[in-house]
Amino acid sequence: MLARQHDAASTPGRGASDQDAREGLSPDPLIAAVARSKPFLLLPSIDVLAGRVVRLRHGDPSSATVYDDDPRRPAERWSHQGADLLHVVDLDAALGSGENRGVVADVIDVARAAGTSCEVAGGIRSGDDARRWLERGAARVVLGTALVADPARAAGLVAAVGADCVAAAIDVRDGIAVGEGWRRGARGQDAVDLVRTLADLGMRVFEVTAIARDGTMSGPDVLLLGSLRRARPDATLIASGGIRHVADLVALADAGCDGAILGRALYEGTVALPDARRALSA
Repeated sequence: MLARQHDAASTPGRGASDQDAREGLSPDPLIAAVARSKPFLLLPSIDVLAGRVVRLRHGDPSSATVYDDDPRRPAERWSHQGADLLHVVDLDAALGSGENRGVVADVIDVARAAGTSCEVAGGIRSGDDARRWLERGAARVVLGTALVADPARAAGLVAAVGADCVAAAIDVRDGIAVGEGWRRGARGQDAVDLVRTLADLGMRVFEVTAIARDGTMSGPDVLLLGSLRRARPDATLIASGGIRHVADLVALADAGCDGAILGRALYEGTVALPDARRALSA
């Protein structure tokens, strides 16, 4: 089972109107009602740097705020509070500065014992990398850099591990999807074109981070997410970056997103998972 309550890959896309997405307005009440009738996934993020749980701003490792020395603790806490899926990132692997394989494996074990599955991201560059994590107990793997560099490999990856077991990280700066740990000057592709291409090759799940909003709690980039929703209405779209309040999650659900990755807002206490679940179920 991929997630505690529902399978992210099987959640149908919700649609926001073109005008709403362009202008960043709330969608038509009827559209919002349809969107809110479908499950919205909550994915707490556990980002591991040098063995500790951190949050970065704009992906910059020099901006790291440490929230816990033991990643197993938030894994257990978020699981017991009702996370649908844990988003576990090996930042050292993503940045090419090392790895936290043992720590991530421990998080998978703790989460599974609490009844929650994990997806793993960071440094996964090949089908072999993906298979190793899936065999180790991850429910899904997330690839970014590899797919930005060579979108055609998506077809082989989907064939090898299944569309339900892989997600594409669409990390966007100024409309361009980039990889390589988001470093300045990294290679990139137009985000809308990349989503269309990957979806045509069999990818179903897209986890979209607005890099300019990452770690800032300044509000999600509804315009970006709206453009990607229109590009592929049938895709599963998971939002990340900028979330501060439960109201942001409700707005994302109303705009057609299928879920959200939660980071700093959870660790700073501006969002609580039980409160979010109640608001999204109202």
